[in-house]
Amino acid sequence: MGLTGQKTRKVDRCKKECTAMIERIREEVQFTADYTGRSKLSVRIYEALKKVPRHHFVPSSQQRLAYLDSALPIHCGQTISQPFIVALMTDLLSLPKDAVVLEIGTGSGYQAAVLSQLVRQVYTIETIPELAQSAQKTLSQYGYDNVKVFTGDGYSGLADHAPYDGIIVTAVAEQIPPSLLKQLKPGGRMVIPVGEHFGEQNLLLINKSETGEIDIRQVLPVSFVPLTRQRHSATTPVKSNDCFADQDQEEMGELSEDINQ
Repeated sequence: MGLTGQKTRKVDRCKKECTAMIERIREEVQFTADYTGRSKLSVRIYEALKKVPRHHFVPSSQQRLAYLDSALPIHCGQTISQPFIVALMTDLLSLPKDAVVLEIGTGSGYQAAVLSQLVRQVYTIETIPELAQSAQKTLSQYGYDNVKVFTGDGYSGLADHAPYDGIIVTAVAEQIPPSLLKQLKPGGRMVIPVGEHFGEQNLLLINKSETGEIDIRQVLPVSFVPLTRQRHSATTPVKSNDCFADQDQEEMGELSEDINQ
């Protein structure tokens, strides 16, 4: 089989696997409805998931597993979240198209890429420099131009661009960071896992009223990696021109263009 035939098979396989992933998410939404209060998610969420090829955001060793509805290991001992959790957390934010969002815990950049399809601007902070640089490289290469990656202490948030319509935290904190509550816009929402680093954890939905009152609702038991801190370190932007794509990413980029046609 020639290269064209191999590429066609890859495109067809990825389309099929992405469709199957979304169907599994729909089933999980139904299964967890008693916990979450949501028997279905917004159509916008599913459209965003279709537009973001998950295989871009996993290591080459995990490519064949990219569209499973499960968390997967990435670099530096971290994980890419289960697609159902990505979909649920995004839906809970109820974001308008002109929203500005802060993400704590960039990881490989997948959650930020999904958010980018739904809002005007995404700012995301990663405490591990290697991950931040890798995520910025991937996001820049594949055209997620409304996402800006920073390195620093996510617990402190990013005051320079506050307030935010939504804040999403993709690592478990032992308590809700006061700085993030302060940076949340009145009328905004935050989704954050809170609990023990290697014990009981719960996903929380936080609503901030127009008068600044805070309402907290427990959504679902979850399992996230710990929110690590870099006290006394400056939060700095990752420069896109310092990140260069490698040959494997260029090949996956060509595949992505075909998938999204």
